[in-house]
Amino acid sequence: MWTPTAQRSRRARRPYPVRTVTTRSQCRPSVRFERLPAEVFHMILDRLSGLLFKRCTLLLPTKDRLKLISSMFSQIPCFKLEECTAAECLGFYSYGVFLKTMISGWDEVEWHRVFNFLCSFTNLLPKIKMAVTGKPGVSWYLELQLRLFCRQVLLDPWPCKDTLFWLTRILKPWPVVLQARLLFILYGPLLPDSTLAWQGMVEREMSHSALWNLARVIVLLYSNLDLKDWTTDTMQTILEELIVLPEVWHMENVARLLVLCGNTVCYSILANKAHNGQLRQVSRLIVHIILVCEKDGYCMNSVVEMVHQVCQSFNNTSERFTFIQSLEDMFSEVTMEVYEFVTAGNHHEDMGQTLWSLVKSSAHFHAKFLYMFLKNE
Repeated sequence: MWTPTAQRSRRARRPYPVRTVTTRSQCRPSVRFERLPAEVFHMILDRLSGLLFKRCTLLLPTKDRLKLISSMFSQIPCFKLEECTAAECLGFYSYGVFLKTMISGWDEVEWHRVFNFLCSFTNLLPKIKMAVTGKPGVSWYLELQLRLFCRQVLLDPWPCKDTLFWLTRILKPWPVVLQARLLFILYGPLLPDSTLAWQGMVEREMSHSALWNLARVIVLLYSNLDLKDWTTDTMQTILEELIVLPEVWHMENVARLLVLCGNTVCYSILANKAHNGQLRQVSRLIVHIILVCEKDGYCMNSVVEMVHQVCQSFNNTSERFTFIQSLEDMFSEVTMEVYEFVTAGNHHEDMGQTLWSLVKSSAHFHAKFLYMFLKNE
């Protein structure tokens, strides 16, 4: 029996904190995880559920495990495309952590089943088709949702080798031109309002940081060309399609992307164009690569070496001289274009700075280029 003192002591205790996680009897059919405190959400999904679910279903075949995941997650809008409206929702990120914990150690055949399950569960392929066949930027929310889902659930949580598996699964169903569109949706630069910078690539320079993710994934694909149905020609075609989306890109953006991709990718593109007779395009691109190196503070030695490699790839002295002459003519042409723009009364501070950088870059490049030949005598 409670004594009066015990009853007073019980009444004097501090009340329990207000509960923020609803019980099963209180919750609605659709559970939204943004109501949970962030630390509880991370604890449940990041640290416990994936490993616990993996151990509890250890003896079940993959098909049954995936059915259980589907039955659990189908009630959570945060795990579905275009169903959660909460800003900065953690759903896709936590789904990715859960999935990685769950399937780590599974073989490739089981991973294929997981991808097919995810496509079915999220209706992924029809949504991708809608995004990549429509006018760029019109379905901006769908583009953003696809980017978040694919990046946070399938691509970003994994090391490079595994990222490549998921990325090729996402890209493979589509023709090359749509693969380029999809790569931009997944890794292209975002504007402050979280929309993709489709027009920004056409109209103005984009920063080093804005293009970094796109360059990183191109390098990843280029470094694994031993994959079936994935060749150098495939990647070159994807790049050619990429730099005209939705129209021809600002030339400095093309040059900056290639600089970020490194000499191997850059040389591959330039040499391919040169041997297809596109000397003017190659020369203009090289001039802007040199300009970007000057603006962004990259060492000019790597550009000089790359131009030398392109030059040496021609069969004879006559072809090499034609290439060098085309490059020198393009330096003059681009310099005059910028100069005329500035002197025509177009008071554009960036173009004035570009003219100055162009003159300096030409001087630095030619000094390094001549030194290379003098050094080899």
